[in-house]
Amino acid sequence: MRRIAKALTILVGAIVLAVVLVEGWFFAHVLWWDRYNPGVTSVMAARLEALRTKNPSAELKYRWVDYDRISTHLKRAVVSAEDAKFIDHEGFDWEGIQRALEKNQNRGKVVAGGSTISQQLAKNLLLSGERSYLRKGQEAIVTVMLESVMSKRRILELYLNVAEWGEGVFGAEAAARHYFGVGAANLAPEQAARLAAMLPRPRFYDRNRGSRYLATYSERILARMPSAQVP
Repeated sequence: MRRIAKALTILVGAIVLAVVLVEGWFFAHVLWWDRYNPGVTSVMAARLEALRTKNPSAELKYRWVDYDRISTHLKRAVVSAEDAKFIDHEGFDWEGIQRALEKNQNRGKVVAGGSTISQQLAKNLLLSGERSYLRKGQEAIVTVMLESVMSKRRILELYLNVAEWGEGVFGAEAAARHYFGVGAANLAPEQAARLAAMLPRPRFYDRNRGSRYLATYSERILARMPSAQVP
């Protein structure tokens, strides 16, 4: 019995140590990115690998721009579309999650997410696109880390710079130039609303720019933008 108890103690200790090391690795990255801009995120790396299976010389369209060089219209559009309570919550919009669960239950399939900008940033920076409870749990932990360490301004700055906006297109600057031929600082309200409307399915809308739903959704976002609160 003593040997079994000792073995179990060692096993539990090893598991705890492994968890601490893994979470420490995540937290170290969050601390680093609070002060320094990321180069390639986990999502970018996965997309680039997929692109290079078809074209070995493929490159991502990505260029970092500071918060003040991103149009306020885009900031308002993205908050309106993705996370209206961004300024007020601490990483999770519980009412939004509940609405998404009810909508999914009524449809019998996953049609709504309810993820906040902070949760999406956690996934984009450090996690895979895998759908599992383990991944969602890690996403929640990283979200708490982000909200504990970073200001809302920094979280939104990072999100706007690493969000996927098309096939190999990442960040506000690359998106603005890819779709409209202007820099992120010069996006008009209508252009900003359209970019925000693309976020749930960016690669699909990159291929289907004439989508009627995309146009309609862009108009709804445009109408909500004046009331959006941004840091």
